[in-house]
Amino acid sequence: MINANRLAILAEGRTGVITSKTAACVIRYQPDRVACVIDSTRRGLTADQVLGFGGTIPIVGSLDEALRHSPDSLLIGIAPRGGLLPVEWRPIILGAIRSGLNILSGLHTMLNEDPEISAAARSNNVVLWDIRQVAVPDGVARGLLRHKKGKVVLTVGSDCSSGKMTAAYEVTAGLKKRGIRAEFVATGQTGILLSGWGQALDRAPGDFMARIAEDLALEGLARADVAVIEGQGSLIHPAYSSVTLALLHGCRPDLMVMCHQPTRTEIEDFDLKIPPIPDLVDIYERSCRPVFESKVVAVALNTYDLGEGRARREIAEVQKQTGLPTTDPVRWGAAAICDALEDQL
Repeated sequence: MINANRLAILAEGRTGVITSKTAACVIRYQPDRVACVIDSTRRGLTADQVLGFGGTIPIVGSLDEALRHSPDSLLIGIAPRGGLLPVEWRPIILGAIRSGLNILSGLHTMLNEDPEISAAARSNNVVLWDIRQVAVPDGVARGLLRHKKGKVVLTVGSDCSSGKMTAAYEVTAGLKKRGIRAEFVATGQTGILLSGWGQALDRAPGDFMARIAEDLALEGLARADVAVIEGQGSLIHPAYSSVTLALLHGCRPDLMVMCHQPTRTEIEDFDLKIPPIPDLVDIYERSCRPVFESKVVAVALNTYDLGEGRARREIAEVQKQTGLPTTDPVRWGAAAICDALEDQL
């Protein structure tokens, strides 16, 4: 973690709620930290005009324009599949380093391991923060959460980028407003950036992912009575199911919140239909059962790309199908989800 209070966010050609997920979450939840966004394809617009939130945060066309807004750091604003640094962004990053900006990156490409970028950072006395750099523990999961005090809540999903981090963040805030001691536990780069602590689970070697999940849950419960853990991937995703299952078995949630984007009907690139939500609920609960008992108690829908009428119909339909409280926690607040959790807590 470094001090980064005025961010220029690099999202060249990709500014959007999903396409620049890291940028969008920081703009939504910590707009005071954002000096500007760099995207020449949206130059002259504001964050609100493009994303629907973020107010008058300006979108500029180049690093030179960004420097006029006095940033102290450059944030890589995307979280693409595979997490690789776009080749065409290297000159912008090197230019930012030469201009004295620290660099924050949640990519799998480790900037500190890049000879050219790391040498430039040393020469210009700036910090490279590879947010996804993970500390590998000295052993595998131990099952210590069998004896835990407090409750663990995990957001789970139908796909990647389905709103798990956002739902966890909103639910944590909602529980705190009710006087419940809750702690948001980050397991991915964007959550770590927002909260200042956590581990990027998908960077860890397979044998140690469950142990990291266990340690994060224990740390969350040391800080509060309820640890609300940011989910990763999906049990039905051919590329990301491993991290999902390790997180599920490692943190042993008492309760789960299902997250889904209604307009997404397939797992992209795999031509796999996303099952109905009741089936997904069953898949997650059965995956826990051999190890511990857990249940899905609410559904969080990500309806950012739907009109209000369609969004409300989708919420009503999912609630009818599952019998579970359902809402879009960003659009209409997390009260329904928090009610369901509080009933169980």
